[in-house]
Amino acid sequence: MTPLLIYGANGYTGRLIVAEAVRRGLKPVLGGRDRDALDALAEPHGLTRRVFALDDPTEIARNLDGIQILLNCAGPFSRTCAPLLEACLVNKVHYLDITGEIDVFAHCHATHRRAQHEGIVVFPGTGFDVVPTDCLAAMLKQKLPDATHLVLAFEAGGGPSPGTARTSAQGMARGGRARIDGIVVEVPLAWKSRCFERDGQTRTAMTIPWGDVYTAHVSTGIANVETYMVLPEITIARMRWIRHLRPLLALPPVRRYLEERAGRTPGPSAERRERTHCHVWGEVRNASGVQAALALRTPNGYDLTVTACLGIVEAILARRPAGGFYTPSQLMGADYVLSLPGVTLI
Repeated sequence: MTPLLIYGANGYTGRLIVAEAVRRGLKPVLGGRDRDALDALAEPHGLTRRVFALDDPTEIARNLDGIQILLNCAGPFSRTCAPLLEACLVNKVHYLDITGEIDVFAHCHATHRRAQHEGIVVFPGTGFDVVPTDCLAAMLKQKLPDATHLVLAFEAGGGPSPGTARTSAQGMARGGRARIDGIVVEVPLAWKSRCFERDGQTRTAMTIPWGDVYTAHVSTGIANVETYMVLPEITIARMRWIRHLRPLLALPPVRRYLEERAGRTPGPSAERRERTHCHVWGEVRNASGVQAALALRTPNGYDLTVTACLGIVEAILARRPAGGFYTPSQLMGADYVLSLPGVTLI
């Protein structure tokens, strides 16, 4: 049986994962819709490929034959997760992806009991979204077990990939999200802003609908979760102005136009990934006002995604965990992120 199929292997992040998977001796099967791109990627590594789209459940099922784990790297995941996850549930294949989309986490979580019954792992968010933030949230829960409020923030260097840029463009029409009293609610774009400190410098940040709005509550039970991204003050001001355009952004032609333009982003070069890092902050407080805080320094988010998701693939193959929905800290432990190359608590 072939252990791993990487769908979206010819995308920006998929290519990085394929190269590292080969280096680790995993010999993945490469999947996607573009035959020529998959052939060009597979041949130098001596890999096989399977070309299929996601509009025919029978075709998806046929291409999962003999596969143990599907790693979905094809975003936006709001479009690719549902058909692939359903096929995995039917065919008893573990489902992993690298999403950061809140609605995708909710969709996957809703299959928990079915996944338990089928004995398969359903594990969205195995990359920078949301491994470091989820692990940090779990560490903070250990420090303050009665925490009621959680704040997570990150500063990501290097720029986005085409897939990340398309997903961000798609998400602007939805506005922001936060978890308040246990419920995920819609809030305005750039709902809140605040400052964080890094290396003695103040960094401005605004709330964004990061995946931990959903997953951190699953991992920790903390009822109030806000997630922030560091951005220049002028960008935060622009995002607040864009609130007025939200009805326009929701129109299909406008959304398609924005996604098409965003998808032209080339993604950071290897040299740029090498010289850029990410910084992650976490804070919790309880009902009495007692607080705890931690921070992480990580490699570039795409490099962390590669090592994080493949570490999870290897763990599932080795441990054969019980079926069900998992967050990073639930399956791998709160300290998992600290085992990844270049990650340190600061």
